[in-house]
Amino acid sequence: MKQLAILGSTGSIGKQALDVVSKHNDEYEVQLLTANDNWQELVRQARQFAPDAVVIANEAHYAALKDALADKPVKVYAGSDAINQCAAAKPVDIVLNAIVGFAGLTPTINAIKAGKVVALANKESLVVAGELVNRLVAMHNAAIIPVDSEHSAIFQCLSGEVGNEVEKIILTASGGPFRLTPAEQLARVTKDDALRHPVWSMGAKITIDSATMMNKGFEVIEAKWLFGVPVEDIEVVVHPQSLVHSMVQFADGAVKAQLGMPDMRIPIQYALSYPDRIPTDCERLDFTRHGTLTFERPDTDKFRNLGLAYEAMRRGGNIPCALNAANEVAVHAFLHDRIGFMAMSDLLEEVLAKTRHIASPTLEDYMETDRMTRIMTQELIR
Repeated sequence: MKQLAILGSTGSIGKQALDVVSKHNDEYEVQLLTANDNWQELVRQARQFAPDAVVIANEAHYAALKDALADKPVKVYAGSDAINQCAAAKPVDIVLNAIVGFAGLTPTINAIKAGKVVALANKESLVVAGELVNRLVAMHNAAIIPVDSEHSAIFQCLSGEVGNEVEKIILTASGGPFRLTPAEQLARVTKDDALRHPVWSMGAKITIDSATMMNKGFEVIEAKWLFGVPVEDIEVVVHPQSLVHSMVQFADGAVKAQLGMPDMRIPIQYALSYPDRIPTDCERLDFTRHGTLTFERPDTDKFRNLGLAYEAMRRGGNIPCALNAANEVAVHAFLHDRIGFMAMSDLLEEVLAKTRHIASPTLEDYMETDRMTRIMTQELIR
């Protein structure tokens, strides 16, 4: 049985991963579950899956969590350092990192240094520090298997293609809730509007990133580091049906695509079971019901964040880290009604213009860039 650590188990990806585990309890055993604030859900999960340990990042909830599990043989820890240490502990084979945001970087690094297989749903690990992460993977004989539906699709399309030249990676995007909204109306959209994704059910932060197409921009950066393709050879196309999850074009002009229903349990299960494919009860794609697949270019004038991600990757170094930090602050402010929808892109442009470029950053440089960028962005919001 594969021994799992699920970081961020109370979020959307974490819950779906546990759904996969519950249906294949002869394949997987949960050793570790972690959450940020939702200790009540963590208690429920611990009682169902009986992990060796649980960690709550917010130490204010430690006493309540420990009391609630006092009758169970489950070790209870608190704090980000505990998450980092447990991510590297034995006997875990696979660390599914579903933590949202910059906070997921250090657990990724610790798991890699311990030689684990990292099923990566925390895209910020590669957006912020892709060069460093790749270097550590090579040094410690670790492995990263992508969980995002788009990167899982590319990973699957590249299977069996060792040595064959990739001409282009094509990332598909749903277009989000505002694909057909005129640009002049975007200044008036609300957070409730932005949280109504037309296809996927996700957490609030990633749903807003999808609405601004920042999520797709981050996926471009992530794809560069995962697959070693220059950013100029990564194309984004809007595909509203969300049935083609991404494509790879090869040097001979052939294109391979991975298709399926939009259900995150499929790429999650593939990452956990790789290289095997095991049965799932997920809905099957019926081509007779989905007779039309359409593709269109993204509107980078309306969705400026996508262009900003390309700019950040071209500048390289610590600039993608700054972009991520500024975006996390901007999305939080939007969700709390402090700024408007279009103001998020304005903020990111201003922050990138003011950020000092570090061409070859260390982990400490990334940490400091993240800290200073958050301060700068908060000051600009005020």
